[in-house]
Amino acid sequence: MPYLILLLAVIAETIGTTALQASQQFSRLWPSVTVVVAYAISFILLSWTLKYMAVGIVYAIWSGLGIVLIAIIGYALFGQKLDLPALLGLSMILGGILIIHLFSQAAPH
Repeated sequence: MPYLILLLAVIAETIGTTALQASQQFSRLWPSVTVVVAYAISFILLSWTLKYMAVGIVYAIWSGLGIVLIAIIGYALFGQKLDLPALLGLSMILGGILIIHLFSQAAPH
């Protein structure tokens, strides 16, 4: 259950960050409102996971998955380029998340 809550927090954060780009520096109302609401939801869900998981593990997974998802969304929706070093770095982030999930005693299994 903590991983499901954490995944929902990542999705909310990703929605908020995507809306941040769409808000055009908070000059558009509805994307700006979406930023605030999505981040609020994300932080509430993130805080709930701290009942079950260590803050460092929670934050590593939350931020790492958020980075990877936003890079993919930036590429797909906003035409932002990902070169080989960026793809390698994103792969390393995903690898780190997998290592934490599969092998860390600090993460619930």
